Amino acid sequence: MTDSWTLTAADGELQIRTDVGGPAAKMGHRLTIAMAAWQASVEWRAGKPVSADLVVEVDSLQVLKGEGGVTPLSGPEKVVVRTNALKSLDAKKYPQIRFSADSIAKTAAGYRMTGEVQIHGTTEPQTVELAVADDGGVWVMTAEVAVRQSTFGIKPYSLLMGTMKVADDVTLRFTARHPT
Repeated sequence: MTDSWTLTAADGELQIRTDVGGPAAKMGHRLTIAMAAWQASVEWRAGKPVSADLVVEVDSLQVLKGEGGVTPLSGPEKVVVRTNALKSLDAKKYPQIRFSADSIAKTAAGYRMTGEVQIHGTTEPQTVELAVADDGGVWVMTAEVAVRQSTFGIKPYSLLMGTMKVADDVTLRFTARHPT
């Protein structure tokens, strides 16, 4: 028997955490960014997940907060950060980020999904460890994955002639809930 699940931002969160680098790093903010429009599809066969796909709309990027820095991150600065991030991601040319898992294996904590991720027009192999916990008839799923921007041809945003820049590695955090 084949079954399928569809998860969206209404079922959870997809966030990106950035860090700062360079000699003037203390001036910059470590950002929390939400991707507000995404959809995950999971195909099940005989009670086991056999494939999973995630599609993220890049233009749904929202800057939630910035930690650190000389001053707090203001509303207008969040707009500038969003604009710079969309420019770095070349969102008009590459409007979606995709992950497709074609191999899913049960682990002690949940599932290991192996497949490919496509960001900025570049496709690379990716493994995601998805932790799953049963919360009284609801699966709580979480994953955290490090992504190196330069691997996908993305030049991390910098200013002040590179003395302050977004770190090349960013962390993607996914959480979702689905009835079992």
